[in-house]
Formats: sequence, structure tokens, C-alpha cells
Amino acid sequence: MFTEKERDAIYKVIETRRDVRTFRSDPLPADAVERILEAAHHGPSVGFMQPWSFILITADEIKAKLAWAADKERRALAIHYEGERSEKFMSLKIEGLKEAPLTICVTCDPTRGGSHVLGRNSIPETDIMSASCAIQNMWLASCAEGIALGWVSFYKKNDVRDILSIPPHVEPIALLSLGYTDHYPTAPILETEKWGKRRALDDLIYREKWGEK
Repeated sequence: MFTEKERDAIYKVIETRRDVRTFRSDPLPADAVERILEAAHHGPSVGFMQPWSFILITADEIKAKLAWAADKERRALAIHYEGERSEKFMSLKIEGLKEAPLTICVTCDPTRGGSHVLGRNSIPETDIMSASCAIQNMWLASCAEGIALGWVSFYKKNDVRDILSIPPHVEPIALLSLGYTDHYPTAPILETEKWGKRRALDDLIYREKWGEK
């Protein structure tokens, strides 16, 4: 059982967590990084497959290559937007990949656990779902540690595979920048930039069947 204070702390972390784009270069305490990785490794996984691995990147030259891969894809995606929306998209900051003292590439190995993994045989994408749970744990643990985290989600997977020497069957599913920041957002950046807004929860809840309120 948790005390009321412990329960409230969990919900506070969930509601406070933000995707951060601006970092200081101060090094991170090794013990805090270890706790964040332990939190990830204690994430739930379908069939206990634990499909995740973590590549810790601190070398400036490798972070610069990853930033190049992300910027290349950002420019390619910009053609899908016009006018003000295009300007907002291009203003999204990816320099955090170079600024932050630590970047973690989270990978997902769909072969982990062999050819028969309980649950994955019915729904193959449960390996990605499981790795995403690990990422969420990292995000919440980072927030609790006072460490900012930003998830860069646009890049060509083969670019990242080549830069980090990842085997062809392994999926690089996230580039996470971690560091201290002087600008921790009070609201999601895309909401602040009026890209979108949080939907009303009541509109997303149905009873018994889809569409029934």
C-alpha cells in the first residue's frame, strides 16, 4: 500500500512530465542515470519478452550525426505542411540532441524470447508496446529526478542503424535526450505553440460499446 503523500507524488510526476527541447551541458550523476535505466528495465512486457536495449551516447561526434539524421527527416517532412503550420513545424527544436549531455537510443528486438512469446503470437506489435512502456518509465523517473527528457521521433531508422551499428533486425524506436534545463515547460510544447490541444477526457470514454455514452 502507498501513503496518500506517495500516491499524490506519483500523479504529480505524471502530470508534470514534459517533452523538453532545451538543455544545459552539465553532466548527469551516474547514479541518477542508473536509476532511470532500472526504471525502464522494470517496465511491463508482454510474455516477459523484455525486448528493449539501451545505447548510451555521450560522444559529441555521434550526437552530431544523430542530429543530422533528425534534421534531414524534419526537412523532408516539412513538405506536408503549408504556411504558418510549416513555419511552426520547422521551428521545432532538435538541437537538444547535440546540447544534452546524454542521448539514449532505445531499441526493440522482435526476436527476443524466440519464436513463441506468450501474447505476441496473437498481436505481433506487442514488442513495440512493451518497449514503449519502458520509455514511459524512463520519462517519469527522469522527471522525478529533476532531469529533463526529450523524445526525438523523426528520423530514418536505417540512418540511426548505420550511425550506431545496430543490427538490421533490431528497431531503433526512440532517441531520448537527457539533461538539466533552465526552461521546463509548464504545458506541452505543441499545446503552447497552438499545434493542438488536449482533448476532453469525457469525449474519449464510452460505456460497454464504442460510441455509447
